[in-house]
Amino acid sequence: MKKILRLLPALALAGCSSSPPAQNFAPLDYSYLRPIIFKVTTLNVVNNYTPGTDEQPLIASNPAPPAATLMAMLQNRMQPSGQPGSGTITVQQASITEAGGNLSGQMTVDLNLTSADGHSTGFAEASVSRSETAPNDDPTSPDMKAALYQMTKDLMTAINVELPYQIAHNIPNWVSWTSPAGAAGGLPAAGGGAAPGTIQSSPLGAPGAATGTAPVPAASAPTPLSAPVNSNSAVPNYLPGAGPAALGTTPP
Repeated sequence: MKKILRLLPALALAGCSSSPPAQNFAPLDYSYLRPIIFKVTTLNVVNNYTPGTDEQPLIASNPAPPAATLMAMLQNRMQPSGQPGSGTITVQQASITEAGGNLSGQMTVDLNLTSADGHSTGFAEASVSRSETAPNDDPTSPDMKAALYQMTKDLMTAINVELPYQIAHNIPNWVSWTSPAGAAGGLPAAGGGAAPGTIQSSPLGAPGAATGTAPVPAASAPTPLSAPVNSNSAVPNYLPGAGPAALGTTPP
């Protein structure tokens, strides 16, 4: 009996240690990404997506809700340069749904730009999606929370690649490559050349390499030819080539 009583505290401790550890989900922060700066004065970010009632439990359990995470990134990364014009960035979809034992996520962002006189417009759209098997049917379970968090992270990684790609291919002329403060824009220059507003330096050539502006070395003076020695005192010493054809003979 005493032996059984001694075992009870150990069994109780073993039962406590079997509970899953608390999960820690770091906030999804994308402020480290280089901003994309547009040639407009105002740039509004709008959420046009309304989630369905079936999404609400997943949104409540997601440590990083898709729409809120996407909006925060767009507001931080998309910036106006102060030039005349206006733009609107619209979140058309930012959802994660569960159906048939699968999780499906999608993000779609539209970008509309207009010049100050309204004559010039620009449009780009980026859309990404992900799908995976749901760990279970309980939105509040630790496994489901981890799956929702990871899917949001994967969607954000994809949209941060797809959106700059679509901007570079559809509206590159609307991007201000250098901000007023001198911060570089977020897109590569078309064709791989230097971005407008930046200075492209040329490396120095190797020693002795010819360049377009290298000074031409002055030509060295020709080495004078040795004149033949005239041993005949009767013949004057002419310059080389200027005397009679046959030196050393007495002229007639």
